[in-house]
Amino acid sequence: MNSFLSKIFLLVILLINLSCTKQKQEFSFVQLCDTQLGMGGYEHDIATFKQAVEQINHLNVDFAVICGDLVNDATDSTYADFLGIMKGFEIPCYVAPGNHDVGNNPSDTSLTYYRKFIGEDYFDFSHKGFSFLVTNTQLWKVYVEQESEKHEQWFNESLKKNKEENLPKIVIGHYPIFTESPEEEDHYYNLPLGKRNEILAAFKKNNVKAYLSGHTHKLIINNYENIQMVSGETTSKNFDERPMGFRLWKVSTDTLKHQFIPLKQ
Repeated sequence: MNSFLSKIFLLVILLINLSCTKQKQEFSFVQLCDTQLGMGGYEHDIATFKQAVEQINHLNVDFAVICGDLVNDATDSTYADFLGIMKGFEIPCYVAPGNHDVGNNPSDTSLTYYRKFIGEDYFDFSHKGFSFLVTNTQLWKVYVEQESEKHEQWFNESLKKNKEENLPKIVIGHYPIFTESPEEEDHYYNLPLGKRNEILAAFKKNNVKAYLSGHTHKLIINNYENIQMVSGETTSKNFDERPMGFRLWKVSTDTLKHQFIPLKQ
């Protein structure tokens, strides 16, 4: 009888631990796109970015990500303004570079400038059982000698490392992989077809659950092989006349859901 009760006790403890593990893996974060100070009017964009920070600080989320184009023109003063507003977050904020940050054709100069003011242009971090990879999609969009190779090596090694740890992944970038179809022709808003196919194959192989991007200044939602792909609304200027705002993501062990949060007037 004592043995039986011991087994029951151990089973209850195991169930409690499993329940706690699941609870620990539930979290939320915010996806911001194209704060791009100067795109919709400089003072306007400063005000809307500040408004977004204020609203996000009241949402009780774990962190925020910004999907590139932090500013419209990368200068000492625009980066200083961006960083000054970003410091208002009461949570961690992770940023990816966009083409307006490092240039349509990045160089050693533009990349060094970004890294000096903003920080790493690609990196990964883990949070409550998920791995996040923040990419520099400009090094996928165009070939930059040595830099593109380093980025590719980091990306593949990060995917492999996190696959071995069996972590589901969310990838952050600026350019959408595609806008309407994986087979569409190359254009300004997507990645080149050859690179696109490589990335999509890597996503499928390595348990990527979602890819978050910006750049389009309009809402684009796709699903590729059960991988959610979302290019969200901006805080600077939207081309599809949607209100400005950001996406709130809620994540658990088996679901990823997002909803739009408009900026308050």
